[in-house]
Amino acid sequence: MKIRQAYPHEAPLIAQVVTMAIGHEIIAEFAAPDHTADDAQRMFEALASMPDSQYSYLNTFVAADDDDTPMGLIVAYDGAQLHKLRERFMAMAATMLGKDMRGMADETTPDEFYLDSLGVFEQYRGRGIASALLMHGVKLANALGKPAALLVEPTNENAYRLYRKLGFVKIGETPFADTMMDHLRFV
Repeated sequence: MKIRQAYPHEAPLIAQVVTMAIGHEIIAEFAAPDHTADDAQRMFEALASMPDSQYSYLNTFVAADDDDTPMGLIVAYDGAQLHKLRERFMAMAATMLGKDMRGMADETTPDEFYLDSLGVFEQYRGRGIASALLMHGVKLANALGKPAALLVEPTNENAYRLYRKLGFVKIGETPFADTMMDHLRFV
């Protein structure tokens, strides 16, 4: 397995993982009442293909097998860049979904390197790919001199178990999409 930066043509895979990480219920609620989850998926795909969005291929790292087939990926970026990177999201949500996202709470802080979205494709699960991607994010954070951080639903026991095992600890709670999430940092 190797971990590499994503390619622009992998935008559909990035969108798939972002929507998987956000959760299909939240995505459906986000798109409603005038749009569908598929519309939201198309929006995230467009954002992933741009060089200057939080979901950009430039902020995405892919775990690939020897044939360069993506097995999973992580979207991660400097928390100090959130507002600048989020501008594209705000504009696309307004034009593609008719949503005004101004006033949305920050899911990270400027002093963190944020591990935004993580996903391993079903046929590759159970091989340590998520751990490798998370530790790659920690390595990127260390290079910036910042702690790696992420959000997790308190009820997501499998994810929580993995994060604790790798050294993430709860530092507080942060709202995301009208849901209170646990805010974890790598220590």
